[in-house]
Amino acid sequence: MNSISLAQIIDSVKDLPTLPAIVMELLNSMDNDELDVHELAQKVSLDIALTAKTLRYANSAYYSTMIKVTTVQQAISLLGLSTVKQIVMTAALSGCFPENNCRGFSHKEFWRHSNAVAIVAKILARRLNFNTDVAFTAGLLHDIGALVLATSYTEAYETVLAHRQEHPETQYETEKSLIDIDHAAIGEALAIQWNFSEMMIKAISGHHQPEKPGLGFLATIIHVADGIAHALRVTTTPDLAPPEITGQSWESLGLDQASLDEVLTEATTEFEKLQDMVEV
Repeated sequence: MNSISLAQIIDSVKDLPTLPAIVMELLNSMDNDELDVHELAQKVSLDIALTAKTLRYANSAYYSTMIKVTTVQQAISLLGLSTVKQIVMTAALSGCFPENNCRGFSHKEFWRHSNAVAIVAKILARRLNFNTDVAFTAGLLHDIGALVLATSYTEAYETVLAHRQEHPETQYETEKSLIDIDHAAIGEALAIQWNFSEMMIKAISGHHQPEKPGLGFLATIIHVADGIAHALRVTTTPDLAPPEITGQSWESLGLDQASLDEVLTEATTEFEKLQDMVEV
């Protein structure tokens, strides 16, 4: 099968839609707890499609409130700034990659898994005193390279997905062997194109190999969150070869068995709510 070069990927990501300005602003202000909520609400509201999807998510069973959310400002008041930032990010990213006819690839399952990893990453980050918004966003973005494959290299990716149904290899390994590139490297190229922070770029590129020097702690958090999300099977599609969590990653997070059990319990509760999340 023909391989896909990094040069081809870089050309492809240049043709992808740019993220809305408000999302870039959110990404660049992850450490800013003093974000003007009125200004945020106003900017999101200027994008009609983004506003509609944000409100739809805010009114889903996952974010259930006793009051129907009708404005972005009301969503912030009811759900909190951090949650609404996460909803806006999810809404914007899903809108950049419309569903297509890549056989074997489910956009709905993809976003379920991405949200699941984001939730686990947030839970882990809270316990480790790491920025929860940053961890959530990195979890949401970690497999973004797979969307590039599904939308820009459909035929090649269909072969990868079909091969995985017959062979017990991880997605990462199959991509490497069949097309000479993997979704983590593609995600890195897209993250660079979209001007993500260096920490976010490294988390996306290194979530399957967090032990590589210089990747940073966030890559380890996402690696472990990814493994937990696969283990708890939040998606309905069976995975014959889910990625394994490295021993070094477990040790670096410093979680004992009791802490891990608590994380698993909290994640399971979140996942049960996630099943009711509309269009994700």
